[in-house]
Amino acid sequence: MKLGSRRPAQLAPDPDLIRKLAGLLTETGLTEIEYSMGEHRIRVAREVIATAAAPAPVVAPSPAAANGALKNGADHAPTESAAPAAGTVTSPIVGIAYLAPQPDAAPFVRIGDQISEGQTLLIIEAMKVMNQIRAPRAGRVARIFIEDSDPVEYGTPLLLIE
Repeated sequence: MKLGSRRPAQLAPDPDLIRKLAGLLTETGLTEIEYSMGEHRIRVAREVIATAAAPAPVVAPSPAAANGALKNGADHAPTESAAPAAGTVTSPIVGIAYLAPQPDAAPFVRIGDQISEGQTLLIIEAMKVMNQIRAPRAGRVARIFIEDSDPVEYGTPLLLIE
């Protein structure tokens, strides 16, 4: 037996983990996800093809949003500039945003609410973990850019604190 010629054992892929990661792709709308533990990595990706029969969706504001109407207490009209305005709280992670702690409960905050630094504004579910998004400073909630159960990505504007 030669010393030094021994190769590390290969780990068999965990089919349950791969299924869970693939489910996350579908649930969040992502096209790829990577999971690593130590030196072992699993990358799951799916190809998204836009065809002439099924073009990529184009999101346009509804007439109500274009007129600045309020829906469920939130102003969902998009901002004009590409850079978020000062006081905009953005998503630190990818996941599903929830404005209330439970489906039938009151939202954490509403437009016009005075908030304190560290107060919970909403939660983002990522990989079955509920992450509280807290206020970076005290102020007044001026706008809420998302709706309950909206998928969000890193940097998505969530709300505006004045």
